[in-house]
Amino acid sequence: MASAELQVVDETANVVHRRPVDALVVDPFREPEHAFGPGNRGIEYGTNVGQPVVASSHGTVAFAGSVAGNLFVTIDHGGGLVTTVGFLSEIRVGRGETVEQGQRLGDSGTTLHFSARQDGDYFDPELLFAEFAVVVRLVPAPK
Repeated sequence: MASAELQVVDETANVVHRRPVDALVVDPFREPEHAFGPGNRGIEYGTNVGQPVVASSHGTVAFAGSVAGNLFVTIDHGGGLVTTVGFLSEIRVGRGETVEQGQRLGDSGTTLHFSARQDGDYFDPELLFAEFAVVVRLVPAPK
């Protein structure tokens, strides 16, 4: 049997997502027990200041600016899926701009936070790039 490595595909955007930065995960997603409970609603990457941060997939910039003195960019990928990168040292895109997968959104700070929401609910962004094996099994056609 043959197997192939695939990435999870966002069916609403019909595209495979990529990681927003080339860095190690220093704090993984930890789902909170309730809406206001402790946890990590995204992934933290250990980055160097000024490291390029790119769009995980194509979409439209829904927000690009400061929140409590920290810089964030949110991309609307369509179908209720949005991703956000945060704690940037610089933003290179503006609200309403269409971005392509891999396009530079900005530069990282000392860490980078990447989160994903579907219809407003946070989920583990690793699911956007998870690899899995596909096993194909041929069966005889019915007679």
